[in-house]
Amino acid sequence: MSLRLLLIAERPEYRLLVKKHVEIEWPDATVVECGLAEEELLEAGFTAAGFDAAIIVAAPPAAAAEQLLTVLAAKPEFAPLVVLLLQDAPTSAPAPAQTPGVRRLHGRKIDRDQLVAALTNASREHKRAMAVMRAQPEFAQRYKFGSVIIRGHRCIRQVGSGGMCKIYLAESERAGSLVVLKVFSQVPDVSERIVGFDRFLQEYEIVADLKHRNIVRIYDLGVADDHAYIAMEHFPAGDLRQRMKTPLAPATALHYLEQIASALDAIHAVGVLHRDLKPANVMLRADGSLCLIDFGLAKANELDLELTGTREIFGTPYYMSPEQGHAELIYARSDLYSLGVVFYEMLTGRKPYTGGSAMEVIYKHKRADLPAIDPQFASYEPILRRLLAKSPEERFQSARALLDAIAELKVPA
Repeated sequence: MSLRLLLIAERPEYRLLVKKHVEIEWPDATVVECGLAEEELLEAGFTAAGFDAAIIVAAPPAAAAEQLLTVLAAKPEFAPLVVLLLQDAPTSAPAPAQTPGVRRLHGRKIDRDQLVAALTNASREHKRAMAVMRAQPEFAQRYKFGSVIIRGHRCIRQVGSGGMCKIYLAESERAGSLVVLKVFSQVPDVSERIVGFDRFLQEYEIVADLKHRNIVRIYDLGVADDHAYIAMEHFPAGDLRQRMKTPLAPATALHYLEQIASALDAIHAVGVLHRDLKPANVMLRADGSLCLIDFGLAKANELDLELTGTREIFGTPYYMSPEQGHAELIYARSDLYSLGVVFYEMLTGRKPYTGGSAMEVIYKHKRADLPAIDPQFASYEPILRRLLAKSPEERFQSARALLDAIAELKVPA
């Protein structure tokens, strides 16, 4: 029997210890680890549907673990729970009432035989329960996204929509986590050339093979009921646009700049331009790291100009490079200009160029001088001026060159 387990513990050493016990009995087991305070666990729609069981490990004081247990046990469809309390079993006080779907194991040391027995029974119980649920006529509705049935992804709720797709929060049984599911309106006929669909596919093709900490993880791509879909990482912490509503310390802004530059360095290295870099396309993880998303406007350099041969303008005017705003040839240095706008806004709390219309903003990017930079940001002025140079030749010539400049920057404490 091969198991897929969700292992929840605050301390990494507890997770490592339990994982070793599990792998001795089931060498091919899949163990997904997370902390007690993971927001995903508290999401109402998360049921650990892709797991045979969930293990919670806690040592005294175990108040946080007990609180999480109460939340998870209240979810009717949540995977069976095995709770390892690293303390002696109570002897004087009466034993707590048993909660359905919850198995409690006590002991200062983990008893492997007890753990194996508990997980084996929990897994069997879960499989029986799932078999009963699958036999229900309404079971397929959980996989319905609008009019589309996508097996393996359970719909929680719709969270947005765009011109070419609807966006859902879903639970991926394969990934064992919450995901953002983009469902394309339809798969065009082979004979048709729908630019939006081509870009949708590029978003997956560009990102799927890039294993980089600051680039969104892609879990799945497929077609269901003549609709394409893509499942990607979920970011409950929100985006940089939301984070910027409260002032950022200059050191934090510089750290964010470094992470975004690292992501650009990775995509530029494989011949890809992002073309729509803005705060809404930079997401935050719970650990504070940043992640670049939304490659729907990205274009691989080696592709022909079929998608953009009509000199269309793509992107957001506030963050467009001068050449992009005028439908001229764009480069990796164009992404760096957009990053410069984001960095300016992170530092100062305002955009360098604003106007009453998109065309006015585009004009200022091309012709207007860079607004004066406050003296308190003088240490960052050389980087800002190179990033926001009107001519691409005067900017950093690569994201790697920018990263080198950040590494050499001496910022007052």
